[in-house]
Amino acid sequence: MPEPYSDAARILGERIRTIRHQIAFNQEDVANLAEMNVSNYGKIERGRANPNLTTIVRIAAALNADPGALITGIPLDSVPGRVHQLTAADFIRERQKRGRAPGEAR
Repeated sequence: MPEPYSDAARILGERIRTIRHQIAFNQEDVANLAEMNVSNYGKIERGRANPNLTTIVRIAAALNADPGALITGIPLDSVPGRVHQLTAADFIRERQKRGRAPGEAR
């Protein structure tokens, strides 16, 4: 089986699959309700796709789930290709250490 797109995609897919099993739906049921191709839906469940926000919301609606619950707690380091490992809070703290106010030019 091919590797997941990312750990974040794998986690999202596992969460979606778990909910789908809990409500005893098959992939085709959810894909139809989410107005998407069943093949594309299957890729999301397997972590082989990186769905956009609209797709996540559609799937959540089809599953009668909160879209936020599908992504909450996914760690930052599970997203590939991130150059910056800082959060906004880290950035602001560092800027304050250097004595600059938010939005102040260098």
